[in-house]
Amino acid sequence: MSDPDRSRPTRSSYRVWRTATTRWSDDDVYGHLNNARYFDLIDTAVNAHLHDATGSDIRTLPAIGVVAEVTCRYFAEMGYPRPIEMGLAVERLGTSSVVYRVGLFQGDGDEACAEGRFVHVYVDNTDPARPTTPVPDAIRAVLSPLVV
Repeated sequence: MSDPDRSRPTRSSYRVWRTATTRWSDDDVYGHLNNARYFDLIDTAVNAHLHDATGSDIRTLPAIGVVAEVTCRYFAEMGYPRPIEMGLAVERLGTSSVVYRVGLFQGDGDEACAEGRFVHVYVDNTDPARPTTPVPDAIRAVLSPLVV
């Protein structure tokens, strides 16, 4: 029996969307999107959504999300010049951490070309030691609808 969590995700697996433009320099010498660019897209999907949905500069909040983990599973090649659609969902919204899933799609297909897992742990941005702190209410409010 296959593990459903390891299956190739489809567009219906995600709650909000944004589009990224690809650039000539995004492709590597093999003619497909460079691995580092996937991680840029995953980071951008999460943080751009938080910025837009809260209407604030998330870098200046009293509690901020720092990256504790990021991974990517690859299913199909992507590359310049077609845009990439980024789907975002929240897998887990905990007390002080959030686990996101980011699907990357190129073209009209229903299956993801890649999927990232991105974990934020919230820390106190006013304390130089940055102790762990609860996810701020403003962040929790915009992420709750994205929980799958």
